[in-house]
Amino acid sequence: MEGKGRINFLLGCFLVFGCLIIARLYYWQIISGEKLAAAAEGQYQVSFEIPAKRGQILASDGFPLATTEEAYLVFASLPDLRESSDGIASKLAPILVDTEEATPGGEINSQELLLTMEQLLKERLNRTDLNWVPLKHKVNQETKKEIEKLLIEGIGFEEEQRRSYPEGSSSAHLLGFVGQDINGRDKGYFGLEGYYDLELKGKAGVVRREKDAAGRPILVGQFKDEEQHHGRDLLTTIDRSVQYIIERELTKGLERYGASSGSVIVMEPKGAILAMTGLPGYSPDKYQQYEKELYSNPTIAFSYEPGSAFKIAVMSAALNERAVTPETKCDQCSGPRVIGEYVIRTWNEEYFPDCTMVEVIEHSDNVGMVFVGEKLGIDKLVEYLKKFGLGEKTGIDLEDELTPNLRADEDWKLIDLATASFGQGIALTPIQMARIAATIANDGKLVRPYIVKQIIGEEKKITIEPKIEGEVISSATAKVMTELMVNAVDNGEAKWAKPPGYRIAGKTGTAEIPVAGHYDEEKTIASFVGFAPADEPKFVMLVTLREPTSSPWGSETAAPLWFDIAKELFNYYGVLPE
Repeated sequence: MEGKGRINFLLGCFLVFGCLIIARLYYWQIISGEKLAAAAEGQYQVSFEIPAKRGQILASDGFPLATTEEAYLVFASLPDLRESSDGIASKLAPILVDTEEATPGGEINSQELLLTMEQLLKERLNRTDLNWVPLKHKVNQETKKEIEKLLIEGIGFEEEQRRSYPEGSSSAHLLGFVGQDINGRDKGYFGLEGYYDLELKGKAGVVRREKDAAGRPILVGQFKDEEQHHGRDLLTTIDRSVQYIIERELTKGLERYGASSGSVIVMEPKGAILAMTGLPGYSPDKYQQYEKELYSNPTIAFSYEPGSAFKIAVMSAALNERAVTPETKCDQCSGPRVIGEYVIRTWNEEYFPDCTMVEVIEHSDNVGMVFVGEKLGIDKLVEYLKKFGLGEKTGIDLEDELTPNLRADEDWKLIDLATASFGQGIALTPIQMARIAATIANDGKLVRPYIVKQIIGEEKKITIEPKIEGEVISSATAKVMTELMVNAVDNGEAKWAKPPGYRIAGKTGTAEIPVAGHYDEEKTIASFVGFAPADEPKFVMLVTLREPTSSPWGSETAAPLWFDIAKELFNYYGVLPE
């Protein structure tokens, strides 16, 4: 019995030992199989990544707005250096320092940048834990040649890519920029660079080679290559001439009217963005030198209260629901309106008893629009706000779009209905306001704004067609609303600035800016939105000016700027006066 017990004990030990071996083998082969295989592969293989070329962003005529040019990484092979690190640093610093980062008379000057660069180079060249150190990425061909003339042993170059913007700061908010992700690889941020980053960056190739014990490639060893796929090009709807016109005129307008900032959107009624700009802007190839607040595109990422320009949306809805007709007379327009504890007045304290809806738009009559809003009713107003796309993003193909939330349906009160009717107490983005005007210009159909019309790859092209997202108002209503807007341009407060002989449909807007829970009467956002020629629109345009100091009114600032740009566009498109 004693012998049998020993045998059972030994069998038990063998069984436990066998189970441990099986468990260990399972861990090595199944759980850690891929990791161990990769480690083993790393002992006899070396791999090289072949970067893919980033795709270009092209204007509608095929001219590159963003492209890739040859650049170089400057590096030091520390064991090969024959000069002192201090001496090398003093030679390289004047060449590698970017003096454009200096601010004349400001906090940073060129001498400080030079000393900082020299100190950085010394620190890297004195590393004892590395054999190879990078000194500066993405230097151009001229810088490379300057360094090569120094004949410094141990300093070398590795080819890289550098994003280039031939048009400079033009279209910066449209394009965005290329920075680095957490792994130091190129990545698009903001604008088209950010939205289409996956399309633009392509896929890097990989070359794998067997190596010997010293780490040298074995020329007759096995080769395993993964082909690189270059990024796709984007053909946009952007017209360079129109883009140039709006940037030039907006720059002059900001100075003329003393505005702190401004924006312009020009689009086709069916949604194609022809040009878009916001100022102040930045240079995408030197984005690090600008405040981060400037990166966001103000036409899609900033919200504002549109003021009287929004009246075209409310009036369109009321006409479409037959709550009013152009001939309907306002029987509550003889003086200020009192709603609860609030008193609503016209913008100029002038009142027009029994005025028609045509005259309400012509005079930009707040009291008259309250009448229109009440005829429409809260439920229908909210319904049309949603039909016009408020509370949702437009879907434009740019990174960083936002949308203000609409007030919850149950939270609307009579005073909210009243103020929303003339564009206060409700917020939207400039692209949303431009789309409202485009809806009227497009026979009442809501469009999705878009910038890229074709994605061009190595093997195929993808064409992006205009997208209709629904009918907001009927074609008949759109035509009636167009005539009301034409009359407002011809006979309204901005008629003095209108170019003669053209039928232009438009509406001014002046909205006080909410500050700390109240409206600041001294600060406004002035705007003008419209389309022309009114009967067969070539373009829809929105101009906004923030805090103009020459005058707070849209009719005296944004409207004349709109007309100045329109004159240029009429000439460009060959539109003759009637």
